[in-house]
Amino acid sequence: MKKFTSVEEAFEWWLANIYQTLPADTKEGRYRNAWRDCTFKKGISPKRMKEILSDFGDIDEKTTITFKLR
Repeated sequence: MKKFTSVEEAFEWWLANIYQTLPADTKEGRYRNAWRDCTFKKGISPKRMKEILSDFGDIDEKTTITFKLR
């Protein structure tokens, strides 16, 4: 199990480690578009990142907010 501090970090890991190993016919369509959008800084939403990541594994996202009254 890999742990990341953000969806963006997890997606960058996916691009470097999973996307590169996919067969050429699998890289067609939405995976290639997501790679281009992320690589060339065209913008990709966290929702879209999570949808792609969920195609390859289970995602458990937790948000922790701490507020300390002054």
